Amino acid sequence: MPETSRRGLLFGTAAVSAGAFLTACTSNEPKEKAAAQSNQPAADDKPGTPVTIGFAGPQADHGWLNAINVNAKSRAEKYSEVTLEITEGSNDTAAQIGQVKTLINKKVDVLVVLPADGKALTQVGLEAMKAGIPVVNLDRIFASPQAYRCWVGGDNYGMGLNAGHYIGEQLKDKAGAKVVELAGIDNLELTKQRSQGFADALKNYSNIKLVARQAADFTVESGQAKMAQLLQAQKQFDALWNHDDDQGVGALRAVQQAGRDEFIMVGGAGAKSAMDAIKADNSVLKATVLYPPTMAASAIDLARALGQSKGVAGLAEMEIPTSLTLYSAVVTKDNIDQYLPTGFS
Repeated sequence: MPETSRRGLLFGTAAVSAGAFLTACTSNEPKEKAAAQSNQPAADDKPGTPVTIGFAGPQADHGWLNAINVNAKSRAEKYSEVTLEITEGSNDTAAQIGQVKTLINKKVDVLVVLPADGKALTQVGLEAMKAGIPVVNLDRIFASPQAYRCWVGGDNYGMGLNAGHYIGEQLKDKAGAKVVELAGIDNLELTKQRSQGFADALKNYSNIKLVARQAADFTVESGQAKMAQLLQAQKQFDALWNHDDDQGVGALRAVQQAGRDEFIMVGGAGAKSAMDAIKADNSVLKATVLYPPTMAASAIDLARALGQSKGVAGLAEMEIPTSLTLYSAVVTKDNIDQYLPTGFS
């Protein structure tokens, strides 16, 4: 909306959760380092200074966006001293700007904003920062770094890159391998990044050729319609990279209706439906590349640390970083049990 090593994630997955990352230093560290860190105001799970966090996101009209809201709410409930002021999500930029202005007028301590349109919401982010309210910009980035204190989000380029490497490794010994791509909305920057990452990965495999590409709209209906067109045009291919698991539900329907099974399919984002299919191992869907909605939980953790003037334990710096990019892990039947709890509906 969206990798093989779980260690690449800084925040928000079962591997290294934001809460775990914000804990005290371990006992096997050198005494000098441990002593230095013990003098730093690092966030932990213990109740601290009360913090009111304002949260504004777009309308939850997609499984991933709904999971963003769920993760933000559940993370805030973990902390007894955190009050979450959450707005009704909107895809209308003017309405969302108004919602953020309301939160500014309420004088919340910190703002977490996932903008419907990063460029359009930049000005209101600047307003908040000028009013002394630090902003955690979630995923869709503002046009100016002055509009936020910290950005946390996924790696769209990395999604395509890791999907391409996974497919490449599966097909590296097949001469004349053919690949097709079911992209998202083409005028979105994230779609361009996912496609570029995929194209760059395939450059490492001289035997593989991208033979067709269709853009869908991140919906079940568009996924089914566009996949049907691809299947009709391409009588045989070896792998499919689908950018989004929601549209992937429709894509799988089209595949089943066509009775095709000669290729492997890789999805994107990490929906529970995709993970269930991977675990069942009874369809062409063999992997999905994560774009973790748990980034919203990480944003709440960072906002809490900002509101309490604390840093992140495990880092030498006194302040939280200015940006955090989550790693996009490839989920297959070999590691599905680790990631299944993070799947979203």
